[in-house]
Amino acid sequence: MSLFYFIDRLSMFTGKAFAWCILILTLGGSYEVFVRYLLNAPTGWAYDMSYIMYGALFLMAGPYTLSRDGHVRGDVVYRLMPQRVQAAIDLILHILFLLPAVGAMMYQGYLYAQESWGYWEKSIFSPMGVPIYPLKTLVPIAGLILFLQGIAEASRCVRCLRDGYWPERMQDVEELETAILHQEEERRKHGETTPDITQGQEGAKR
Repeated sequence: MSLFYFIDRLSMFTGKAFAWCILILTLGGSYEVFVRYLLNAPTGWAYDMSYIMYGALFLMAGPYTLSRDGHVRGDVVYRLMPQRVQAAIDLILHILFLLPAVGAMMYQGYLYAQESWGYWEKSIFSPMGVPIYPLKTLVPIAGLILFLQGIAEASRCVRCLRDGYWPERMQDVEELETAILHQEEERRKHGETTPDITQGQEGAKR
């Protein structure tokens, strides 16, 4: 499991590191609005900055989202299945679709980046000539990390098939709804009941 957790940590570190792109996007976009509409002096780099930052965030957040099981899935029926059946379905999908597709992404992305570096490709959408070969280099890098995370996810499926339950994931930031559900599960495990808010309100009135 230490190898799987190492891959999870790598995906988590990558995702959180590139999350700073959101701050750069926000500051850059705000600055562009200010100088364009108040000073009538638009920049020549804001558009390039926005799609480069968003592209980098989109690419490098993929492995992190997979490590948190955060990708959208049609789980109306899936969530009602036994965990071993869920693991079998996921394992088949990882092997048949995810890993081959990501392998193609790495291969083609490498050729894509190599060609871009060959002539020091620059943006054609602004007079600034912003370099975009660093962004294209992220395609095979993101593919590699996503491939490793896919192997870790497939290994989780194998462990679930063997043990009958999903192995725990590393603790991380959670949505409020998910945190509340986990608290409710812990209460049920310890035989505690959920506080009845209406009773408390009636007692307060009395």
